[in-house]
Amino acid sequence: MRVLFISLLAWPLPLMPAPAKAQASQAAACDDSLWKHVYHAQLLIVKQQCLTVRGTIVDATHGKRKDGLRHEGDGDTHGWLKLDPLQQNLLNDGNRGAEGGNLVFEVICKYRVTQKDAIEACRGFKSSVVLFPVGTHVCITGSYVQDQEHAKWMEIHPVSRIEACP
Repeated sequence: MRVLFISLLAWPLPLMPAPAKAQASQAAACDDSLWKHVYHAQLLIVKQQCLTVRGTIVDATHGKRKDGLRHEGDGDTHGWLKLDPLQQNLLNDGNRGAEGGNLVFEVICKYRVTQKDAIEACRGFKSSVVLFPVGTHVCITGSYVQDQEHAKWMEIHPVSRIEACP
């Protein structure tokens, strides 16, 4: 007889208290100093201060950009993550309707800022977060938020790090 053990440690559940040790290790993984560079942070409702999600990067540009990322005027990326099955509960109707059923992730101050009122947010800062190509299975760590503008979708914003993961 075969017995299959599935570890849920690789898929942290959102909005549920974790043991103090787990919270401390996740908090260390997020860079809270990034918040001072978030353009219009007041439009983001923090649902979980630090969360790691797993999934595959998919093209958020519908073939318009080779890297599959929207380069926003505020200097941020706008990427899509097709979440692994056990994390689909992180999506809401905004993600399903306006973002192709994907979780949005935003690496702040990654590109040149072209939007005049956003220049100050990135002044003197450029993100060093490594971006991976479309099709890469990754773990993305950052703040899990709901964007109150647009379709009120869920995001990881700001992203503290992205790593390739099995």
